[in-house]
Amino acid sequence: MDVKIREFFDSVGSFFTGGDNIPWCDRDIIAGCEREVAESDSSETKNECLMRLSWALVHSRHPEDVNRGIAMLEASLDSSASPLQTREKLYLLAVGFYRNGDYLRSRQILEQCLQMAPDWGQAQTLKKVVEDRIAKDGMIGIGIAATGVGLLVAGIAALATRK
Repeated sequence: MDVKIREFFDSVGSFFTGGDNIPWCDRDIIAGCEREVAESDSSETKNECLMRLSWALVHSRHPEDVNRGIAMLEASLDSSASPLQTREKLYLLAVGFYRNGDYLRSRQILEQCLQMAPDWGQAQTLKKVVEDRIAKDGMIGIGIAATGVGLLVAGIAALATRK
C-alpha cells in the first residue's frame, strides 16, 4: 500500500513540476561553445561548433539564452547542408520553444521532424512531453476558470442575500 501512495504523490508532484527528462545546460558549457565558435578556422568546423552552441543555448535555464538559440537556429535553417541537419535543427527549435513555454509551436515543429523521420524516438518522446504539458495547462486553465466562476456566483449569491 505504501508503494501505491508514494506513486500517487510522485505523479501529483511531477504533474505540478512538469517532470520532463530534457537535459539542462549551464553557462560554463555555453561559454566553452562560444569560444569554440570564435576559434574555429574552417566553415565546416564552424558549422559543427554553431550546432553545439545552439544545442547548449536551447537547453539553458536562462530564457535569454534559449531565445538566442532559437534565433540562431531559425537563421541557419535554410542553409542546412543535409536533411539530417535540417531535422536536428528542427528538433532543437522544438526544444527551445518547449523551454519557452510555446508548446503549440513546439508540437508543430516536432510534427515536421516526425514527417522527416517517423521512427525518431527522441522526437516522439519530446512530442509526448509537449502534448502532456498542453493537456496539463488546459486542465489548470479549466480549474482556474471554474474557480473564478464559483467565486463570481458566490459573490452574487452573497449580494442577493443581503438585499
